[in-house]
Amino acid sequence: MVDRIYLRHSTDKQTDARQRHVLAALLAAGTPTYEDPATSSRQLSLDRAGFTKLLHEATVGDTIRIADAARVFRSVADILALRPVLIRRGLHLRVESGLLSGIDLASDDPGTKMMVSVLAAVLEFQRDMISENTREGVAAAEAAGKTLGRPAALDPSTATAIVAAYRQGAAVKALARQHRVAPKTIRRVLDAAGARDLSGPLDMPPIRPGELDDALAPQVDVVLDVPGRLADLLRITGDEVVCLALVSGRNIRRGPGYSVRMVAPLALHRAMLEQSAAAADSAGPAERKAHRVYAARVAAVEATRLHRP
Repeated sequence: MVDRIYLRHSTDKQTDARQRHVLAALLAAGTPTYEDPATSSRQLSLDRAGFTKLLHEATVGDTIRIADAARVFRSVADILALRPVLIRRGLHLRVESGLLSGIDLASDDPGTKMMVSVLAAVLEFQRDMISENTREGVAAAEAAGKTLGRPAALDPSTATAIVAAYRQGAAVKALARQHRVAPKTIRRVLDAAGARDLSGPLDMPPIRPGELDDALAPQVDVVLDVPGRLADLLRITGDEVVCLALVSGRNIRRGPGYSVRMVAPLALHRAMLEQSAAAADSAGPAERKAHRVYAARVAAVEATRLHRP
């Protein structure tokens, strides 16, 4: 017959220090220990990884030692499912502190069954009251205008800079490395600003009617780099003029990728942008990003020409 210790706490902000204090003598003796850290009591004991491992390794006559009953069960449904398993396997369940210390909660007699069922009902009621009080506290705090949760990882000015950089073609992971945060934090900032929402087929800067014609006169060649992903797409979907223009361009290596440096009228760049819009939208994230980068470059040139005296 072997003693086996079981430890559990509900959240990652809690510890099992009190349980270890109660079970200190057993722990010092090297008693096998099984844990379910950050595991809610709403998860039935038979569904927990640590407790399941304990049951698999336990043999007839072994005793499960716990600091208090709530570590194993906190609902009537849980103990009603657990007790038959313990009884069938010949295991004992003993609490090491409080009024229940010394009582085998897995004993197969009517008195123990009634006592354990009442205890489980009380523990379940206690848990439900804690949950209800928490919900009421959160609602009261929100009504008072308090901000709940952790403070924002990025201040508003940094978030604005991130959105601007993303619109200029910066990658999410690159921004995450730059600001030392997780990529999902960057995505939340972008989503909050609507930066990842596509207007029309793609996120293209709006051009007012007539504005483009003014910007393109006179027809002066403009040097712009077409992202390689977009160039590959245009070679398949573009018309003959666009394909010939790409052939005349110069390939520029950029790390693992490349760009096509083209010297062409702004009208041709805009035509390439329009021809690639629908195809990039249906191709994939890399192509959509390449289209955004190219659109930003074209828009920057147009803005410069529009404001030129």
